[in-house]
Amino acid sequence: MTDNVLDTERLVAAAVEGTGLDDFGEPTWQAGLEHYAESLRGEAHLHELGEQIASGEIVEYLSTRLGLVDWRKSHPEVADADVVPPIVIVGQARTGTTILHDLLAQDPANRVPLTWEVDRPLPPPETATYETDPRIAASQELLDGVELVIPGFQAMHPMGARLPQECVRMTGADFRSMIFPTQYRVPSYAHWLLDEADMAPAYRWHRLYLQHLQSRHPAPRWVLKSPGHLWCLGALLAEYPDALLVQTHRDPLRIIASLSSLMSVLRRLGSDDISIPDIASEFAGYLVDGLDRSVAARTDGTVPPGRVVDVQFRAFMADPFATIHEIYEHLGLELGADAERRMRAFLADNTTEKHGGHHYTFADTGLDGQEWRALTRNYQEYFDVESEPLT
Repeated sequence: MTDNVLDTERLVAAAVEGTGLDDFGEPTWQAGLEHYAESLRGEAHLHELGEQIASGEIVEYLSTRLGLVDWRKSHPEVADADVVPPIVIVGQARTGTTILHDLLAQDPANRVPLTWEVDRPLPPPETATYETDPRIAASQELLDGVELVIPGFQAMHPMGARLPQECVRMTGADFRSMIFPTQYRVPSYAHWLLDEADMAPAYRWHRLYLQHLQSRHPAPRWVLKSPGHLWCLGALLAEYPDALLVQTHRDPLRIIASLSSLMSVLRRLGSDDISIPDIASEFAGYLVDGLDRSVAARTDGTVPPGRVVDVQFRAFMADPFATIHEIYEHLGLELGADAERRMRAFLADNTTEKHGGHHYTFADTGLDGQEWRALTRNYQEYFDVESEPLT
């Protein structure tokens, strides 16, 4: 580890110098940054490029925070606009959440946060230039560069400047986000995030971010998604008490296998010390914990039954539009003919094999299938999730 590359004082100073700003708003970001940076230094096994990437990302998050706080001070009217109760997809990773989000984004009545505007939110996007903003090309160029450095990632998880982005990118600027344990091996940070951190500040920041994005390009109805919400449904619904949830479900052992495979590619961006068994051993427990928390949120009333739609992965993949019609009907929404046509066109142009597909096996994880099947029984029985064949 190069001296001082991930020193938090140096990173904060770099953001302040780069932006000319020094007001970070609520000091809630500080604890998460300290835990994250310490975990990166001691546990992530970063190579030299990884150190530069991780430190650069931190400075970007800090700079974005500075910019959003400054913009809000200069434009206090942004805070006056409410965030329309959003639809939030809260399924675990690798359960169809991305393609579902992409499809719902095709409905003009839905507003999703796109990658380019989440990554470059200053100034806020304008309706008149929403499709032509030069930040779109800059964002796409960066994403194309990721595929050059870690080829094959696009086949597992399609990325694009104009594609929907997850909420974890927004809450990253409060340093309370599952994006960090996904990108890097930071178990101490993950433990703090999942077991100790108060997530209320992250969702206050989340609201601020959405208010900013919609201030000059209004949102008729936000449709959001992130597996990260699954661990903290109480905090999500405390901030958005009228939110409508869609939870996707899949055999947890297939989730573990698929996500471990994906992360083994993603983490190469920062480290050479990567293996699927190590990732599975580290991450499987997090995943099962998140699923169990979703069961608890139903049984203790945190998630009211009338405000959530459950979607089985296998049924969704077999007939996406039957599922989408069910979602709209359950939520009391209308799926117009033009919106469905747009969705069908998007799906036809974005098949699972477009970028080569994603091939993986549970055997690659090195985990004991019987042991983990027993650990996931509570979730599978509660949500009636079928077990899939393991290979």
